[in-house]
Amino acid sequence: MDKHALLKNYLQNNPAAIGKVVDYKAGTDRLFPLEFTATNTELTTEIIADAQAFSNWISNKLKVNKARYGIGGYLEHRTIYAVSAHFDTEDEPRRLHLGVDIWGPADTPIYTPFDGKVHSFQDNNNLGDYGPCIILEHSLDGLTLYSLYGHLSRTSLETLTVGMPVNKDQQIATLGNNIENGQWPPHLHFQLMFDMEGKWGDYPGVCKYSEMEKYKANVPDPGWVLGF
Repeated sequence: MDKHALLKNYLQNNPAAIGKVVDYKAGTDRLFPLEFTATNTELTTEIIADAQAFSNWISNKLKVNKARYGIGGYLEHRTIYAVSAHFDTEDEPRRLHLGVDIWGPADTPIYTPFDGKVHSFQDNNNLGDYGPCIILEHSLDGLTLYSLYGHLSRTSLETLTVGMPVNKDQQIATLGNNIENGQWPPHLHFQLMFDMEGKWGDYPGVCKYSEMEKYKANVPDPGWVLGF
């Protein structure tokens, strides 16, 4: 059985072992799908290039649709990354999003859905990057899984140590504002990986379209854990 099947099997057979990533009441809280592909003509380049204007656009979408969070993004081909050279390479730009984004207010509490320990953390302080990022390591019936939390507040990193244990449903962070989080509207980039590939405090959250199959093999759908 491959790792994707092992993970899916574990999650299906152990629902009580899965905690929350954000506060959310099913049946009460509304989620609004946000799409950032070329089909979204409402979101102009001028809005995307201005962190505050982009934040206001997101906030207005959530308010108008009476949603607690915006949601979306796994394997979405996003044009918004053209705003930053961080996503450009010589041969092919990186545009394919590997995590799920949860858009909400700065300071929103973030939790770990599994028992585990701190693998690594750092402030990836580049335009369009993660900003403060935490990576946790989990063992699920012998299957090693890493969870990544990007675009956090800088204070989220202050009390962490590598190897520090964490418990399911424990608050580990808060969302950062659009100054400290890589200059994005406040949101969580939540991603899962089977192998960190030697990386520390960082792992690609966006890849080239030509590398989709390679990354899909190591990056399962975070929606399996979120359960939205």
